[in-house]
Amino acid sequence: MDIGTISMRYAKALMKYAQDTGKEDELYQDMRMLSRSLGKYPDLRQALENPVLPLREKFSLICVAAVGNGIAGREFSRFITLLLKKRRENLLQYICLSFLGLYRNSKHIGTARLVTAVPVSREMEERIRNMSSSMLHARMEIQTEIDPAIEGGFIFDINGYRLDASIATQLKRVKQQFIDKNRRIV
Repeated sequence: MDIGTISMRYAKALMKYAQDTGKEDELYQDMRMLSRSLGKYPDLRQALENPVLPLREKFSLICVAAVGNGIAGREFSRFITLLLKKRRENLLQYICLSFLGLYRNSKHIGTARLVTAVPVSREMEERIRNMSSSMLHARMEIQTEIDPAIEGGFIFDINGYRLDASIATQLKRVKQQFIDKNRRIV
């Protein structure tokens, strides 16, 4: 069983269905939240893969993970019902990621991740978004993270490319240079 092929087929079918009904923006938000929930809570994925858990409970778990206390949309509900009937709940994370990729490609949305040691101001985040948006000629979604381990500077991932200007990385490079230089002496 090829996970990538199956998940892409479901994602393409969902994208086509969402475009036909005009609900792709709502479905994108639901799938985005579901993908975050599945990534953040591995126990949720284990519960969905449990064959003892009834389909109704799996359905309600997925809906809560996607929309919280709100009511899931008709398109989302129908898709999840189909997925559960076909016993493809173990592929849900991959289907979400494939759908998000298809949506972003169709709407010309770029993704970026900014990791800093301290929180970034809102205006700085907007400035980065605007600059990267004008460079790529696409709307940008920026996810910011705070990681004190980088000690300063930033790490900026944009559409698969990484700009690492962190102090921790620079210190590692200097250390490696000293090690290399001392090897030549001995």
